[in-house]
Amino acid sequence: MTSDTSPSLADTLATGTVVLDGGMSNQLGAAGHDLSDELWSARLLAERPEAVTEAHLAYFTAGADVAITASYQATFEGFGRRGIGREEAAGLMVSSVGLAREAARQARQAGATRPLWVAASAGPYGAMLADGSEYRGRYGLGVAELERFHRPRLEVLAAAAPDVLALETVPDADEAAALLRAVRGLGVPAWLSYTVDGSRTRAGQPLADAFALAADADEIIAVGVNCCAPEDVEHAVETAARVTGKPVVVYPNSGEVWDAEARAWTGRSTFGSEQVTRWRDAGARLIGGCCRVGPRAITAVAHALGSAGTV
Repeated sequence: MTSDTSPSLADTLATGTVVLDGGMSNQLGAAGHDLSDELWSARLLAERPEAVTEAHLAYFTAGADVAITASYQATFEGFGRRGIGREEAAGLMVSSVGLAREAARQARQAGATRPLWVAASAGPYGAMLADGSEYRGRYGLGVAELERFHRPRLEVLAAAAPDVLALETVPDADEAAALLRAVRGLGVPAWLSYTVDGSRTRAGQPLADAFALAADADEIIAVGVNCCAPEDVEHAVETAARVTGKPVVVYPNSGEVWDAEARAWTGRSTFGSEQVTRWRDAGARLIGGCCRVGPRAITAVAHALGSAGTV
């Protein structure tokens, strides 16, 4: 956790804004690591853990207050396909929190005096499938089945004592309902973040209905969107704030588009600091970036929000 004298993330959100980090995969890729494997960045938890810490440190140095762990694609099922047993898989999930904590320690050693938090990432069921269905939802599974998938790894991540669980890139309100059930009683707060297309979830549900699921969930300290176009954020922030009354979390992609056939990003970035202040004014309290948003952009976010700044 943060030190005993540091405020909780929930308390901090009641009074101001917090800067999230940027995309883990693009930072690792920029450092020369191959992420073409189905496990994506989670593979490096086993093979190059120091690279994960270096990526987190780059974002803390850039001005991020929160590091999101490299456990997005870390599941018992995904590791199992690589011959990694449940005990070792659980250890790797726990290590993802420890690596982020180590980065925070190094940032403080380098001079950071602001509170630094760790969010343990739990991606959607579709991330485990590694077939793009995380951007479609509608897996053909019911809420109870999805809860049974998510609960064991959430228990492992919660036991590692992160400051918050990041239930992120959720494409489907049914999966959100399962995640809300799965985090009950774990003793760790969480945020719930949908990936969206316009004013709907990727599975096509109205955002107002999707956000409403979390309105009365005591475990959820923020709701919002991530891994979407920057242009989709402002409406989502306004809707989430109105429907739930909770702080809003946003960390969109750069605005570039992934070409699956060419396996390359196309277009140009539309992520800008002028948008950040609009998101804040609309109710966003945790603001950062996802795919293709790197440390330089996070520094711009921190400056736009008047954060304590870089290390």
